[in-house]
Amino acid sequence: MPIKRFLLCITASLFALTSSNLAAQVAPSARRGQLAITAGGLFSAFQPEYKGSGIEQASPNELYGIGAYVDVHMRRWLEGEFEGRWGRFNEYLNISEDNYLVGPKVPIHEFRFMHATPYGKVLIGMTKMNFEYDYAYGRFTTLAYGGGVDLKLTKRLSYRPVDFEYQQMPNWVRGTLSPYGFSTGFGYRIF
Repeated sequence: MPIKRFLLCITASLFALTSSNLAAQVAPSARRGQLAITAGGLFSAFQPEYKGSGIEQASPNELYGIGAYVDVHMRRWLEGEFEGRWGRFNEYLNISEDNYLVGPKVPIHEFRFMHATPYGKVLIGMTKMNFEYDYAYGRFTTLAYGGGVDLKLTKRLSYRPVDFEYQQMPNWVRGTLSPYGFSTGFGYRIF
């Protein structure tokens, strides 16, 4: 009898030790943090904050334009955004602004039930500005602070219903120019 109990205890102990290893999961076939690139197009409406004559003042016309962006998703909470915007429609006195910006984009939260991801971003780059009546143009360093929401429609297609930016051009002709505006558009995840 003692040998049977001893063998039963050994068997139960071995079973208990090996069952903890059996409960382990295999490595996932795909990881969420892999590199992903999304390219998209935008439609924008911006207040250029310039009325002409070298005066920083709200324009009577908003600048409308088209744009393109590329988001590079590197980690869960860090992305990079490259953005180009050409504000050339509805010009007041032929005043236009083209932006070329790059910088970090940080997703704030992922809402699974709505497939919505609000984000914040800080971009730096250059703005090419055409002055009134095509009299002159200039290139100015630009800082942009903003945020918005990306909605995932399908595995590859996303919709950006709102993207707000407040820009600063600290080395503008007579001080600092501060345009601001909204964009909306669609994106396609390349990989």
